[in-house]
Parts: sequence; C-alpha cells; structure tokens
Amino acid sequence: MPRTIVITGASDGVGAAAARQLHAVGEHVVVVGRNPDKTRGVAESIGAPWHVADYADLDQVRQLAATLLDRHERIDVLANNAGGIFAGRTLTRDGFETTFQVNHLGGFLLTNLLLERLLASGASVIQTSSIAAQRFSRFDIDDLQGERRFSPSTAYGNAKLANILFTKELARRFSGEGLNAVAFHPGAIASSFAGSARGAWHWLYTNPLASRLLTSTEVGGARLGWLAIGTPGVDWQSGQYYANNRPARTSPLAADPLLAAKLWQRSAEMVGLDAD
Repeated sequence: MPRTIVITGASDGVGAAAARQLHAVGEHVVVVGRNPDKTRGVAESIGAPWHVADYADLDQVRQLAATLLDRHERIDVLANNAGGIFAGRTLTRDGFETTFQVNHLGGFLLTNLLLERLLASGASVIQTSSIAAQRFSRFDIDDLQGERRFSPSTAYGNAKLANILFTKELARRFSGEGLNAVAFHPGAIASSFAGSARGAWHWLYTNPLASRLLTSTEVGGARLGWLAIGTPGVDWQSGQYYANNRPARTSPLAADPLLAAKLWQRSAEMVGLDAD
C-alpha cells in the first residue's frame, strides 16, 4: 500500500524533485510549499494534494498541522525540508529571528503538532540539514536569536545544527514508540533557496557559471527519497546524520545530548508547547 509522505518546502528545489520521484515509484505524496502558484504547479503535475504555509508565520504552521490531521489519516513520512538563508537579521511577525524560525522552529512546531498521528503511523521524520552545521555554526544556546552575534552564514549554520540536534532528541524521546528520525545533507544544490540572500551565497546560487559547480536538484531529491523509502534500522539508523546516503561527520556539538534536550525545551517554550 502506498505510504503518505508529507514534504514541506516542496514547491521548488530538492522538495519538488523528491515529490516527483516518490510519486513515480507509487507513493502518496503531499506537497507543502510557501508559494501558492509554484506549490500548486508541482502538485498538479503529479496529481497530488497540496497545502500552503509560510514558515515565517507560525500561525500558518498551526493551520497546516490542523489541515493535515483533518485530511490524512496516516502520515508515514514527514520530511521537514522547508528552509533558506536570508540577507540580514530580521524578525518574523512572531518575534523570532527569521533564519532560525524558518529553518528550525517551523518544522519543530509542525512535528510536535502532528506527533500523535506520527506515532500512530510508525512514521519517519526527515530533517533536511546541511554541511553548514559543521562549517558555519557558532552555536550558542543562550543566543538562539543572534542578538549578540549575527551573520547570515552563522545563522544558517546554527539553524542547520539545530535540525540535527532536534533529530537526535526526537529519536531519543520516541524511537522506543516506533517513531524514527534522521537528518541529512542533500548537497550544495542548484536551487533558489538562497534567492533572498546577498553576497557570496546569492552569487553562488544564482550565477549561471557558479551553478555548474552545484549538485542538481534531482540528486538532492533522490537523497531525500532514499531516506523516505528506506527502512529505519536497516537502511539508516534513527538519530543519525547522513550525506551521500552514508553516515557523516558534523559539528561535535551535535553529539551533546544535554544541548539537544535544552534546545528542545527552549524551542517548545518559544512556540508555546509543553517542554516535557
């Protein structure tokens, strides 16, 4: 029987490629994106249901969760793929630094709001992280909003490290109840994810010559798809981080269980959930 696979950030790039690939092998894909026209276009091309949510507005994430619970009796895979890098330090309408909210808090909130359905489905939760967690993060649990120290690269690296810490804590809390979690680096993907950035990031992802050095969205999508159709405990291990479909090194901080637990607690407080 086809599994229900919810992919956020699926209006373009890795998410859209994964949606098409997983549909092609017979899975029931649910497309979620920020841009209504692009999201609808991807979904209609494969005959899939679609939903719109902008992670810069947590009320839209809450509405998305309510809609998913209403319309989908099972959720076998949740791929938290939405994210991006932004030009400077700005705050969302919720009062949080945009990079942190869009890349981490939105997926954290959605996962928790869907948690009972995910547990009942024996689901896999996939976080699209990045090698930036190792290369650019300067993670400070007491400065998650970048008030004391901010650069676009550091904020992005910190958010991608937060994805991995969330994965590890999710696995620690719920693997015994049948829920599995994994994070991965899709590659330096030739997509529009850095369209709102400036400087080197914008140039790398928008310059036609530089883009030749990047990995195609089809390859990145296949890496997400490998995790989505793989069997936890056989093809991949819950709580781990992968690159090129293999376990990979990342920031040493990702191995700190106390830091992962503290991030969970702080994140829950930010979005108004029970921290326990």
